[in-house]
Amino acid sequence: MKTIINLAICFISLGLSAQQPLDTLYANELKNVALFFPEPVRQGITGAAHFVFNYNRETQQHFGLLQAQPGPDSNLLVVTTNGQVYSYILKYRPDLTQHNYFFTEQASIGNETPIMDDIDKMKQKVDSVGRTMDYLKRASESVLKSASEKVALIREKDLYLKLFQPVYYGSEVFLKMEVKNASGVDFEIDYLNVYTLNGTDRRQSSFQSLPLSTIYAHNLPKLFKKGQSRQFVYVLPKFVLAASEKLAIELRELNGGRTLVLQSNL
Repeated sequence: MKTIINLAICFISLGLSAQQPLDTLYANELKNVALFFPEPVRQGITGAAHFVFNYNRETQQHFGLLQAQPGPDSNLLVVTTNGQVYSYILKYRPDLTQHNYFFTEQASIGNETPIMDDIDKMKQKVDSVGRTMDYLKRASESVLKSASEKVALIREKDLYLKLFQPVYYGSEVFLKMEVKNASGVDFEIDYLNVYTLNGTDRRQSSFQSLPLSTIYAHNLPKLFKKGQSRQFVYVLPKFVLAASEKLAIELRELNGGRTLVLQSNL
């Protein structure tokens, strides 16, 4: 629950003087409850493990499926590809009277703040431990120039996303990545998000994703021209993956259908 609240505070611009009460969705373990949105689902997060929201991370679709096990009430946060944010209270109910929900854009509680705008603003600020953006820039440049071991690689439609061994320093983690555009078409970034996946391959329905906030992005272009290869660094607050967790990096094309999702156990 704390993660959901922090995410909403950090990344959502509501523009409302007072938030309206949230609608309640009911689910159980026997039937799928389908949630349909006006734009494809980009991210969906539940506040407790006994509620599961499944959606297609590779080919984004307008719907997701909700299931639940008996337990306390929780909540659901959904972000669509146009940045609209939807939030609901979740409750377990043994007998369901509704199995399909269709939402309009008017049901959105606000719009996500674009990641590139956040990064531009952060460059003008000092972080919570007194380290300036100049420090992050110099440290990121050092990581970028250092020899690094590759830990994961994904290729889709002649696009390559590579992750190198993370560098832990103080309270930050430096993620060095590389994108290679071997296709014949320029690739303009919509967003590049980093999050953790908690679950097992044997039971994919149990996967839960939690976003990791980005402190600073170094050398990340907004456009990868055809034939171009570029390395860059993301700086995140220090984290350590549990045995059941994976690190996931999602790169989405602006005004296009190409998406790369890289997963690694590190």
